[in-house]
Amino acid sequence: MTTPAKLRHIAIAVKNPEKAAKFFEEAFGMTRAGSAQRGVYLTDGVMNVALLDFGDEPTPGFEDQPDYEGIIHFGMWVDDTAATDAAIKKAGGSWMTGRFEKNPNVPYEVKYQTPAGIGLDGAANG
Repeated sequence: MTTPAKLRHIAIAVKNPEKAAKFFEEAFGMTRAGSAQRGVYLTDGVMNVALLDFGDEPTPGFEDQPDYEGIIHFGMWVDDTAATDAAIKKAGGSWMTGRFEKNPNVPYEVKYQTPAGIGLDGAANG
């Protein structure tokens, strides 16, 4: 990697995104960065929190746990996607799904899993 990766977001499964957002707004002064199909994005200006409700669908990575609430994955922002992909695999991580996009206007993430089974996203765009 040309520069170190930066932690950029944490995705959390919740049953009530609005209630969860209000907590983060009141407790930590976070502000809304946008709406998601499944919930709300909040930011502190550097880090983002995605509060997501999967409804009747299983939470990705927790399919065997109905009604799961908690951290789903974390997201890393990287400069060199090819080097990051190689470094993750060399360190024992594994690819799950997705592809890196060359178009800077497409904020697509590649999903990996750490050796301990923790989900993570790698993204070079936004």
